[in-house]
Amino acid sequence: MTEQSQSAGSPAPEGTPAHGDTARGDTARGNTARPDPDAAYLERRTLRRGSAGPLLLTGLGVAYVVSGDYSGWNAGLAEGGVGGLAVAAVLMGLMYTCMVFALAELSAILPTAGGGYGFARRALGPWGGFLTGTAILIEYVLAPAAIVCFIGDYVASLGLFGLESGWPVYLVCFALFIGVHLWGVGEALRFSLVVTTIAVAALLVFVAGALSDFHTSGLTDIPPDHDAAGASPWLPFGVLGIWAAFPFGMWFFLGVEGVPLAAEETRDPARTLPRAMAGSMGILLLLAVLTFVSATGARGAAAIQDVGNPLVEALQPGGEATTLSRIVNYAGLAGLVASFFSLIFAGSRQLFALSRAGYLPRFLSLTSRRKTPYLGLLLPGAVGFALAAGSGDGATMLNIAVFGATISYALMSLSHIVLRRREPGLERPYRTPGGVLTSSVAFVLALAALVATFLVDVRAALIALAVYAAALAYFALYSRHRLVAAAPEEEFAALAKAEEDLRD
Repeated sequence: MTEQSQSAGSPAPEGTPAHGDTARGDTARGNTARPDPDAAYLERRTLRRGSAGPLLLTGLGVAYVVSGDYSGWNAGLAEGGVGGLAVAAVLMGLMYTCMVFALAELSAILPTAGGGYGFARRALGPWGGFLTGTAILIEYVLAPAAIVCFIGDYVASLGLFGLESGWPVYLVCFALFIGVHLWGVGEALRFSLVVTTIAVAALLVFVAGALSDFHTSGLTDIPPDHDAAGASPWLPFGVLGIWAAFPFGMWFFLGVEGVPLAAEETRDPARTLPRAMAGSMGILLLLAVLTFVSATGARGAAAIQDVGNPLVEALQPGGEATTLSRIVNYAGLAGLVASFFSLIFAGSRQLFALSRAGYLPRFLSLTSRRKTPYLGLLLPGAVGFALAAGSGDGATMLNIAVFGATISYALMSLSHIVLRRREPGLERPYRTPGGVLTSSVAFVLALAALVATFLVDVRAALIALAVYAAALAYFALYSRHRLVAAAPEEEFAALAKAEEDLRD
């Protein structure tokens, strides 16, 4: 008996059947037609369609990432120096570019809220779908918890309202921005676009100011470790430093893969999603180059390698605040808010899709009258707040998020390869340039980045593995026997199985 048939009669916990026969009626015998339980189940789990166009989705892709330009990436200088981080950022930029092209094809084939989980479900089966979806969920639950800690630090350093970083600031952030999401997706994405625009504009202002004080000598001012193989002024920690800097090179792009999670709320997703993803990636690549070069050249790599606000430090060579540094400092807060806000959106949609299909408890996918997954917003928000308030360790939480991200990247890239090989005739409104070669490059680099997380923070990697193991135990022992065949991602996979059976 297959998993789909095993779950055919399972009622949803809240009393609504997840499966059942289609509505039948026999008026000749006077029987009353029964409602379709599948339709009733999905009706309580629908998103507001057509709320997002190309501009809002492009802004969403940039919003996921823009805080990484303001802080975090510079810690890679302490791992690889300017040369090592530069090579790492180029390779990670290549990985994200290749992966985005692959995801653009997959999202045009299956434009649902499941995103990467849905792609992997079709290509790799239920286990592959759950492995991918769980990895994405780890990323999008942990990253906002980390970023809210950084927001607290910025609020304290700026002296805003006399507040100190701590749980009251975290609570206000989660309550305020989850409230905007509960209001509606259109309103949320427009808010995100405004804040992101401010952050990007300030980045460009920073670049102009920093380049006016650019010194090439600052690029090689970290003393080489002569015990490291291949050490030089450009690679002060040797060749291995390049690999260790991979996770920090990712910070220029981490999160952009979340754009397909808005698929069910997008106008004409088969056309809009590929364009928005390509546009977002182009903007992020440009910002990464400008930010990296101008910040290290203005103040020197040694001065900014271990600070929380590298762009502000780059504008204060004498330690004295300037008008420009204050502007960039406030804009850094805007960038953190943009990423925090958008990652909450991504986490809620991934949780919604996994719950709707039965991989996680089904009640978590219920939507409000405004068509927002309210429990999918509130539960991750509560977990994120608890983690931030309990630990305050934003760096470790971000490293855990990066670990989950690299697993999902490898599995999503593999899904593209498998579907191209196994289903070459599948209708593809958009096709990845370079085909399987492109996704293969992303797959190999994602595996390399996964191993690099152990070089940077073994403890964070082991914590992520423990969370992963607990989730897999839940799936193996419980939820894999209770999948919802009517969910879009499951129907898509079932169609593939039926077509395969007909061919046989």
